[in-house]
Amino acid sequence: MVTRAQTAGKRAEARAAALVSASGLDILERNWSCRFGEIDLIAREGQTIVFIEVRLRSDDRFGGARSSITRDKQRRLATAAQLWLSGYPGSPPCRFDVIFADADGALEWLHAAFDVSSN
Repeated sequence: MVTRAQTAGKRAEARAAALVSASGLDILERNWSCRFGEIDLIAREGQTIVFIEVRLRSDDRFGGARSSITRDKQRRLATAAQLWLSGYPGSPPCRFDVIFADADGALEWLHAAFDVSSN
């Protein structure tokens, strides 16, 4: 059974993918998963590989979408990204972006949202 939250999350991811594509990035993967977790979108901007987390929050009662990108979540994304990169030729520059989706449908794209080099 698919919940209402899952459906809203898939819609937010679809809107985020459309925004990424419309901004000129090439989407390489959607919902790529491994034993370390899932990366919502993997895109290429020029030579840079961009790992994108899409976060949907219906309200700010628990800190909103921004507060949901914890240090632990960042580490899991970085580990999954390293695994994905192990199958990619060369050593391209990378960054981690977050697209926040609000209940009203608004999207906010935070480029280079976090740095995992110190995690």
